[in-house]
Amino acid sequence: MRTIDADAHVVEGIPFAAEALARWPDRVQVRQAEDGTPYFAIEGRRYPEQRGPGAGCPPQHGLTRAAGDPHTPGGVLADADREGIDQMVLFPSLGLGVGSIEDGAFAAEFARLYNRFVAEFCAGGEGRLFAPAALPLQNVGAAIEIAHEAKRLGLVGAVIPPALRDVNLDHPSLDAFYAAAADLDLPLGVHGAPGVHLPQIGVDRFTNYVQVHCVSFPFDQMAAMTALISGGVFERHPRLRVAFLEAGVGWVPYFLDRLHEHWEKRGDWIAGGWRRDPREYVARGNVWASCEAGETLLPAAVAALGADFILYASDYPHWDSEFPASAKQLRERADLGAEAKAKILGGNAQRFFGLA
Repeated sequence: MRTIDADAHVVEGIPFAAEALARWPDRVQVRQAEDGTPYFAIEGRRYPEQRGPGAGCPPQHGLTRAAGDPHTPGGVLADADREGIDQMVLFPSLGLGVGSIEDGAFAAEFARLYNRFVAEFCAGGEGRLFAPAALPLQNVGAAIEIAHEAKRLGLVGAVIPPALRDVNLDHPSLDAFYAAAADLDLPLGVHGAPGVHLPQIGVDRFTNYVQVHCVSFPFDQMAAMTALISGGVFERHPRLRVAFLEAGVGWVPYFLDRLHEHWEKRGDWIAGGWRRDPREYVARGNVWASCEAGETLLPAAVAALGADFILYASDYPHWDSEFPASAKQLRERADLGAEAKAKILGGNAQRFFGLA
């Protein structure tokens, strides 16, 4: 079976950081915490913020120790071979924070630097590595320009946060961007990250990163799905493809049922919003989601909604990845048929990202 990892990650590392530090010394710095630990600061804020409500992961604990050399294309390919992965789509690590940069012009330039970096990284991947662009959605005009640039760079999608600092994903100010993404055939991946200074649901109740991690990813995806479906984004932009990432897929049937109840009973309370059963957006190809290889509820999601919207994702090389045994778990599952496995392991990602 062709295996495509639909949500792995690039580690930007020292070369990217060094260029950012040299280019913007007044905005990007390495600082020292009270305990003497160095940290990366953008606009004076730590990335990721490791303390307080919504704390992110300390960088020294961010990567799985099972990975070989995730800092180079050759190292990533060697690790992919250990997993039996044919192609990988690399989402950002530090770059997930682009949407929280307050200066819109600087956010655009930071995104451009990241996109050139990741395009060059993938160019060293022997045709097996791909990546979405980072976009500054807080600066919609620039985000549209950068989306066009991303296509020219060969990037295969764009990553967006579950919510922006001041608006949800159904805000009318974002419609021009969604129209551009649909016209460019640029799929979007909704990807959260604790500690990058963007709104997150429920994390104000937790300061321990593990508790934050438990809560933030699924709840943020539910908020994003609520906005995009009930807010009518897929009605206004019916060719838009959006994947909800790194929260598993078990929550999707439950949450679509919940959305369905509200659409059925009080759908008309949202002016300009949804016009059909929320489950139809899955069948129509607007809604996709990643799964974890060993996820208990994966067969239930397939039974409820079919296998055509589910993407295999390893989260390599982050600490919670099951590398190097992630893909193997999915291939060897006895509770999924061969056709469903083939779609989830690679066929769906091929269609979503438009890979050859």
